[in-house]
Amino acid sequence: MNLTHVRLLFGVAGAYDFLIGLTFLGFGPRLFDSAGVPQPNHWGYIQFGALLLCIFGVMFCAVAARPEANRNLIPYGVLLKVSYVGLVGCYWATSGVPTLFIPFLFIDAAMLVLFVLAWQALGRKPV
Repeated sequence: MNLTHVRLLFGVAGAYDFLIGLTFLGFGPRLFDSAGVPQPNHWGYIQFGALLLCIFGVMFCAVAARPEANRNLIPYGVLLKVSYVGLVGCYWATSGVPTLFIPFLFIDAAMLVLFVLAWQALGRKPV
């Protein structure tokens, strides 16, 4: 993976997470209703997670802008993806999870693998 690929990966990841965060922040009730997902007892739970996704999206854009200087941020992105893939994957396998969240599972699993490859590539010179 070269520097151009790393920049593209984290630019796409930044836009992806930021836009998902904005979507859940601004349209959570409508999105849950249209997907048949029961609404939480308080939207603050969803809004907090949505804002965290926006923050991670900004962080991924920082990695895209300066991959070598911001290589140290990539493990946090890996942990984000491990958290989502681990939780949703476990619930999906054991007790089920609303279909709304399944596509994100596969996309985040792919990003997880690519983040690790990018982190490794940036640790070797030249990129």
